[in-house]
This record gives sequence, C-alpha cells and structure tokens, in this order.
Amino acid sequence: MRSRAVNPRIWISVVLIALVTPLWCGHAAADRRVALVIGNSKYQNTAQLDNPRNDATLMADTLRTLGFALVGGGAQLDLNKASLDKAVQSFGRQIQGADVTLFYYAGHGVQVNGANYLIPVDANVTREADVDFQMLDVNKVLHQMDGSGTRLNMVILDACRNNPFGGRGLRSADGGLASMRAPKGTLISYATQPGNVAQDGVNGHSPFTEALASVVREPGLDIFATFNEVGLTVERATNGAQQPWVSSSPIDGKFYFAAPAALPGPQAAVISPPPIIETLHNDPDRIPIKDMALLREVHDRLYELNFDPESPDSKDGMKAAIAKFQAKAKLSPTGEPTLGLLSRLQKMDDLKPWGSIVFNPSTADYAQAWGYPTRKAAVEAARANCHSGKCEKELSFYGTNCGAVAVSDNSWALIQGESAQRAKDAALDECGKSGKLCRAVALCADGPRH
Repeated sequence: MRSRAVNPRIWISVVLIALVTPLWCGHAAADRRVALVIGNSKYQNTAQLDNPRNDATLMADTLRTLGFALVGGGAQLDLNKASLDKAVQSFGRQIQGADVTLFYYAGHGVQVNGANYLIPVDANVTREADVDFQMLDVNKVLHQMDGSGTRLNMVILDACRNNPFGGRGLRSADGGLASMRAPKGTLISYATQPGNVAQDGVNGHSPFTEALASVVREPGLDIFATFNEVGLTVERATNGAQQPWVSSSPIDGKFYFAAPAALPGPQAAVISPPPIIETLHNDPDRIPIKDMALLREVHDRLYELNFDPESPDSKDGMKAAIAKFQAKAKLSPTGEPTLGLLSRLQKMDDLKPWGSIVFNPSTADYAQAWGYPTRKAAVEAARANCHSGKCEKELSFYGTNCGAVAVSDNSWALIQGESAQRAKDAALDECGKSGKLCRAVALCADGPRH
C-alpha cells in the first residue's frame, strides 16, 4: 500500500507566471521550466511498490509536453542513495535562473523525528541513526530551490506514508509526513490528507498521479483550479477514501500549466498581473484566518519566536500568544489570527542562531544546545542530551541573547538575559529566594561565554 501525507502550512506571497500551450516551439522566448521526476519501485530491502515507476514515467512525459526540461532527460527510476543525492544536486544546478521548477517523487517516504525522508531503493535501516545516511531529507530539495531565483517552485509528493522499516529498526517513525517550512514561492502538493493512506491504484498508476497528469493538460486552469480539480477527481475515483491536499496561499497573477485557449501561444508566457479590480484587497489585518493549515503555521511561527501558544486547536492559548506578539510589534493586541499577522510572522523567519537550556525539576538534570538555525532544532538537540530523558522545562533564546539555569536542593530557575553574566546573576537571584545556596550555568545562543 502506498501512502501520502500533507504538509498543511505554507503561506506563499509570490508573483507567478503563466505557462504556454503544450507545444515545444517558442519556449526559448517564454519562461524556462525545469523538473526533476523520480519514481522508486524496486526496493531491495523492503516491500516493493507496483506503480511509482509508471507514475514517474507518465509525469515526465506529461511535463515534457508542457515545456519542462527534465533533469536527466526523463524520469529517474529506482534510484539508490548515491543516485538520488546526485539527481537532487544536478537539479539544484540546473534550476539556477529558471522561472518555474517542479520536483515530483513517487515511492516510499517516512517521517522521523519531525523530518520527512524519501527512501532510496537500497535503504536498509536497522536503527534510527541510519536515517540521515540512507535516506534523503526533503528539506534538501527545498534548499536547492531556495535562493535559485525562480518565481515558482512546486513540490509534488506521491509518497508512501506507512513505515516500511517499522518491523525492524525504525519504530519511532510517525504516520504521515511532517509539516514542512517551505521557501518563499513554493507550493507543496500531497496525494492525500493528514493521517490517511493513499491508494496505490489497480491500473498501473496511482489515482493521484493519474488525475494530475490528466488535469494539468486542460487549458485555462490556473494553479489553484488545477489542484482543486485533481482533488475532486481523486475523491470521486476512490469513493471519498482519498483526498489530495495542497499547502498554498493567495497568488498574484495567473499560473497555467496549459494556457487558456483565448490566449496566443508562447506570447502568453509572461508575468500576468491581476486586473485592477483584483488588486483592491481588504486590509490583511482585517482578514481572519480560518483554514487549519494556516492556523498551524501561525502556531508554529509563534513558537519559533518564543511566544508560546498551546495547541492550534486551543483558542485561548493561541489568542494570548498572538496578543503578546502584537503588543511587541506595536499592533493592537486583538489576539486574532489574520493574514496580516501571518505575513509579519513570516518576515521574522530568519532569527538565528538559537540556543536552548532544558531542565528536569525532579532530578535536577539539565542539558543545553547552541548554534542551531531554529528554536525547534535547538530544543530537540538539548533534550537529546538530557540524561533522565525528561527535561520538559525549556528556555530558548536567539541572536546575541543568553540564558541560565540555577539549581539548589529545593528550588530552580530558568532566566534569559542580554549577556551570560546577567542571565546567570538573575537566575541565581531567583533560585536563591528559597534561602538555599544555588549553582548556575549560563549559555548564549552562539555558544558558552565565560
């Protein structure tokens, strides 16, 4: 059985281009499109899959007719780890200066510790430590796209979500693919919604890829209409058992896989600004976010900025965290999630490095980490070093900020400060209020300072 997952959370703010009619002539004068298409079926150490090779071949042929240049000249089939790495590196070189890029993968995929991995055909995972060496982190694909100068990036994952190595050494893998933080201008499409397993298909193709290859050929469907039609087609074909998912945002202009019939051929492949009437949007600070995917992104970005909300479903926790952020950003602290709020949160995504101190009050165990690109990564690294394995209390800080933990026999304190010494002094003062002698350790986001 093949499976797919959803990354529910990407807010894209880009100007996209329209693609021309599916003819090879005139593309040099139009936009440049590059695609890497991969299909892995013949796994050597786990269950083989029937259709990814067929699906990748179908997608490669379809994209070629739509003017995409294919890395390697066609579908890349049954790649081992070395070949998979090489293909992605080649993709990264070839997309420099391109207008539109597309990465398509069909085969086994799995989530481990919050990261998504594509599984080469020679992977043989017997322990969790093997994952980074035997699989490909999807973020490496996104990193190739980030900074390439492209106007639109698409990532399409027709990937398995069951854990093919669960009976052996990878029991910690979670069901479904994890949420991914994509670069600006990226749309991510999954074959089914969160928590569900996608069908492999009985006629040589998966329902998702079969629908996608057909719908992208239809003239006049913009990018949202395309993936919406794919979703409806798959839902009907599977009697409602499978519903594809897309993470996206409002898009300026129109993007067509196949241009509307009314437009001339290659001349349609230009930046197409929206009509004036479409540019008169409401104040984004007044447009509420109701979509759960976007609410989850608000939640996660608030967490990264140290405004700790509760779960995305907790209205009170989210409201309080949003109000704190709004107050710091000198906005009216309404506590309401809006499009304007999310846009501001996205612009603050480059805060780094991050440091973290985690602590277990029951055992007085603590651990620390520094120099990480995100808060989540710093916290995970620190907790991995906690001897008791239960360091749930957390203090995180970024940039030039520092933190300290102070401990006595019956009290403790975690305090942030502008310098290591200030954080340490404040932690000792707070911990010492119990009248006991405390000891303290300080750390800054870029490393220990003495």
